[in-house]
Amino acid sequence: MLKKNESIILEIQSVTSEGSGVGRYEGMAVFIPGAAPGDRLAVKIVKVLSSYCYGIIQEILSPGPGRISPACPVCRRCGGCSLQHLSYQEELRIKKQWIADAVSRIGGLSLPVEGVLPSPQVTGYRNKAQYPIGKGPEGTFCGFYAPRSHNIVPYSDCLLQPPFFSDILRAVCRYIDQSGQQPYNEQTGTGLFRHLYLRWGEASGQVMVCLVVNGERIPQVQLLVSMILAACPSVTSILLNRNTKRTNVILGGETQVLYGEPCIRDTLAGVEVEISPLSFYQVNHQGAELLYRQAAELAALSPGDVLLDLYCGAGTIGLSMARQARELVGVEIVESAVRDARRNAARSGVQNARFLCADAGKAAAQLEEEGLRPTVIVMDPPRKGCDAATLAAAVRMAPKRMVMVSCNPATMARDLRQLESAGYRAAALRGVDMFPRTAHVEAVALLTRETANF
Repeated sequence: MLKKNESIILEIQSVTSEGSGVGRYEGMAVFIPGAAPGDRLAVKIVKVLSSYCYGIIQEILSPGPGRISPACPVCRRCGGCSLQHLSYQEELRIKKQWIADAVSRIGGLSLPVEGVLPSPQVTGYRNKAQYPIGKGPEGTFCGFYAPRSHNIVPYSDCLLQPPFFSDILRAVCRYIDQSGQQPYNEQTGTGLFRHLYLRWGEASGQVMVCLVVNGERIPQVQLLVSMILAACPSVTSILLNRNTKRTNVILGGETQVLYGEPCIRDTLAGVEVEISPLSFYQVNHQGAELLYRQAAELAALSPGDVLLDLYCGAGTIGLSMARQARELVGVEIVESAVRDARRNAARSGVQNARFLCADAGKAAAQLEEEGLRPTVIVMDPPRKGCDAATLAAAVRMAPKRMVMVSCNPATMARDLRQLESAGYRAAALRGVDMFPRTAHVEAVALLTRETANF
């Protein structure tokens, strides 16, 4: 039995979906952050449980074939890029294995993964960043929370963000130092500046800067505006968001325009969208267009098809396919998202789409009353996957094809198993790497109707 602080020699066999390497020592699984398959390591045990334990790397005795030197100096402390120590080819191989393992182990399906398509950009792809603000001996800084804590790791040059985000970040930190005000302190609830929130429309070039504060106003507004615009002339929206609650939620309920417009605009897969601080928007623009192309290819729409987009959010995935179908019906339970979807349809000139604010079950009943049955369903549920009522409603509508998009292979596998038990067959499965260098991967699956036992 291993003991805490014991040192062992271990060879790494695989990587978990959280990004930790896994090896076995006398039958016990040992999880080690930052380990790569094929590594031979000297490991110190730091926590022992009944059937597994955790360790940290003391020395890399011989590296695995996919190990590289991380490009980010703070990746081990930040924890956001848990795969920085792997080559990108190795990362894609591992992500394909994650999808395959989930479908086999959780879904009980023998469905091959066709591959994981690489992101068009591996660095600089994120169009959204939320930085907590802190204070150190050298002044105000922004950074990222360390894993499982709210300790801020100072860093202004994240490789996943576009370089001009760093320019804005530094300008805002200089402004805060000149303002005479302090960053927010979670323990005491005092201090003014909480978070810096940035969004970017890659196609439009428009940039939003949103400063979240623990108060009603900030000093020297024009100084802030001039410093931000000098750092990044592409900024078209500077906002002040007020959040005075003792909470971990970043944004408060009230936002004031300090400069420019309350929103920015962008175009995604041919759909014109308006992005506010609260809008959901895919963080990897080029990766999202790649993902949507895969979903459209599997949907194989024809001009007579009725497309139902469940969990449609702001409607982008369905609207990107609408012109290939006779009609698009989007269903979303969040009212503000439905309003965004309707505006996005109008802005993009899509006239064969409508959006219902309802859950899937109520939408199914409404469409049945109208005598309308979808021939194809696309669903892109949240990370927790589809709820049972939505899956049951989808089956009752009896489309000839369903396309499921998921950011969580485990919940996708669970939902595929349920749909297969209702008479659908999982016919194709692909991965798309929307989040390079992190322990996240998107998957898209096609289901076809096999029997009529529903």
